[in-house]
Amino acid sequence: MHKVELLAEAFNLNSLKLNIENGCDAVYIGDELKNFSIGELKKSVEYAHNRDKKVYVSLNKIPHENDINEIKKYIKSLIDTGIDAIVVIEPGILNIVRDVCKNITIHLSDQANVTNYETAIFWYNQGVKRVIVSKELSCEEIGQIRLKSPIDMEIEALAHGALFISHSGRKLLSNFLTGKKANKDKMINSKKYSLVEEKRPGKYFPVYEDERGTFLFNTEDLCMIEYIPDLIKCGITSLRIDGKMKDEKYVAAAIKAYRKAIDTFYSEPNAWKFDPIWLEDLNKLNNRNFTSGFYLDNPNKEE
Repeated sequence: MHKVELLAEAFNLNSLKLNIENGCDAVYIGDELKNFSIGELKKSVEYAHNRDKKVYVSLNKIPHENDINEIKKYIKSLIDTGIDAIVVIEPGILNIVRDVCKNITIHLSDQANVTNYETAIFWYNQGVKRVIVSKELSCEEIGQIRLKSPIDMEIEALAHGALFISHSGRKLLSNFLTGKKANKDKMINSKKYSLVEEKRPGKYFPVYEDERGTFLFNTEDLCMIEYIPDLIKCGITSLRIDGKMKDEKYVAAAIKAYRKAIDTFYSEPNAWKFDPIWLEDLNKLNNRNFTSGFYLDNPNKEE
């Protein structure tokens, strides 16, 4: 049986160290190193590699024409840092990474919406080593992608964190309410909003806005710690803990809980039992309800 990777988001150098100390196998850094200088990234990679851990850098940006030169410079700056992979979101960035960093491992973001094996194989043939599958898939569907894809193609999936199911890429509310163009690095509107479904009064779905855009119809946080065997057995290579809207202490606590659950499974796969203490530890730091998302039920399966 393959050994699944436990992956978690790092917000800064201290966060990265905390994640590794609590048991993750790899960390990913997003937002174009907002809290990391190139020097700090090198130190982070050295710290991780000395402990047999990996570091990935995410490029979840859909570029416009005037972004290309800056993106090329940024990617070139990553060459000598020693990172283990770059996560891309679209074909143009993929081309740039292949041209600039010829030997770097490439992962494909979940925002590229891989929902079937044909799409996964297409990206694999373009040089993508790992596909991060869409959050809308069930374990059954992921298992089919695993079964029908090349054996050395890795599959990553979200195990814990915020479920953003609609992403605009623009700060819609800030623009509309102020009549001003939102700055890429600064929020215009600090007010908070929620959406309410007609048939469920009192059930609020918060609207989040940050530097990446507006997030509508966010559900409860995903939590799959009760179903670790299901995730591993469907062929997932890497289980990701997402830290959006959380702090580094929350991410570290989640890593610790999932590490225990995963290690317990591998020690006795046939006798694995969920320990409620793992969930209790997560609930202590969480202010939103948990959900298993689409994993346990295939929404596309015909009755």
